[in-house]
Amino acid sequence: MQIGIFGAGKLATAIAEEANALNVKAGSSADVVRFDIVWMVDMGDPMPSRHADVAIDASVPDAVEAHLAWAIDTGTPFVIATTGWEIPDIAARVGQKTAVLVSPNFSFAVTFMRRMATQLATFVDWYGEGDLAVFEHHHAAKKDAPSGTAKSLAQAIISGSKRYAGWNASGWEQWDMSKVPIASLRAGTETGVHELVFDAPHEQLSIVHRARNRRVFASGALKAAQWIQGRKGVFGMDDVLESLLGNA
Repeated sequence: MQIGIFGAGKLATAIAEEANALNVKAGSSADVVRFDIVWMVDMGDPMPSRHADVAIDASVPDAVEAHLAWAIDTGTPFVIATTGWEIPDIAARVGQKTAVLVSPNFSFAVTFMRRMATQLATFVDWYGEGDLAVFEHHHAAKKDAPSGTAKSLAQAIISGSKRYAGWNASGWEQWDMSKVPIASLRAGTETGVHELVFDAPHEQLSIVHRARNRRVFASGALKAAQWIQGRKGVFGMDDVLESLLGNA
């Protein structure tokens, strides 16, 4: 399977390293997909001219739109692993021209955590007391806050809740009981910690996901790249998980 990568930073490097590690692990087995990184395009480089079965964007938010346009023009299936960008009409742009998979986080455990967030929100509506919140911690160099994953967890809460109609990351001065509070910490070298918090008068529940290293995201992105081949339209990691669990 020929993979092209937009970007040359930590995540892009992790994806290339994971592809090589999987190839080594596969050895001479003919039943395992092998990944060939055919190009890595950094900022300022010309758009790739060589074919790729799937392209993965691990670059920067400002470059995503141009890379998406390239994927649509060339009909290349496209996995967007970059966060912090906004293209509201992406589904209309993509249509049936190619396949695009978008996710703020390529961990399957985080994908499952979003399901838990929706169910927890429904439970809290029934419970009748307490608040839900999201906390996240990333390394000091991460530029966007709150993270795309934190926002997706808040959206998962909103989808299962009658109380919450939005999220708020502005602190106490903008406190609104109808919005899920998100607290962000940028310090040190933490790869990524996300926590769902249910705080009630007599009990408390928290669900925590900690990424040990970027390999979990690289592995998920490569699995997503395999899955998206032969499809058309816009998808997310929820679609991949559903399919791999045998529900779609």
